[in-house]
Amino acid sequence: MNLIDWSPEFELGEETMDATHREFVDLLNAVGEAPDEELLPRLDAFLEHTEAHFGDENRRMAEVNFPPSHCHTNEHENVLLIIRDVRGRVEGGDFEVGRVLATAVADWFRQHAATMDTMLASYLRTGGEVGGCSHGDACGHDHAAEAEQGELTADERG
Repeated sequence: MNLIDWSPEFELGEETMDATHREFVDLLNAVGEAPDEELLPRLDAFLEHTEAHFGDENRRMAEVNFPPSHCHTNEHENVLLIIRDVRGRVEGGDFEVGRVLATAVADWFRQHAATMDTMLASYLRTGGEVGGCSHGDACGHDHAAEAEQGELTADERG
C-alpha cells in the first residue's frame, strides 16, 4: 500500500517541479513498502533524488531572489539531516526507523507541497509575484521589502 498517492492536488503547474515531485512520491513509496533487505538501497535512491530535488529548488530560488527562500531552504536542510541520520540507523539494522521516516516524510510532503512549493511554483510562473511568507502570517515578515532593504537577520535568511 502506498504511503502517498499522486493526485491533482500536488500539481503545481510548473513542469519541472511537478515531474520531480512525481518521482519523489514514487521513490518514497518504494521506501515505505521495502522489505528489510531492500530498505537501505531504496532509502539511498530516495536520498540521492531528494538531495538533487532540493538542490534544484534551492538553486532556482536563489536565481530569482525568491523572498521567503530562507524558510523553504531551512525545511529542505532539516529534512535532509533527518534522512541522513535515519539512513545511518537503517544501515545499522534499525529498519523500523526507516519505515517511520517514510511515513513522516509523506505527511511532511503533503504540507510542504501545499504551502511552500505552491508559493514557489506561483512565483516562478508569474515572474516574481509573491504574497508573503509561505508559512502564513505566523512569520510576520514582509520578506520582499525586508530582502530589498537588507533587513533580514542571518537567522531569517537561513
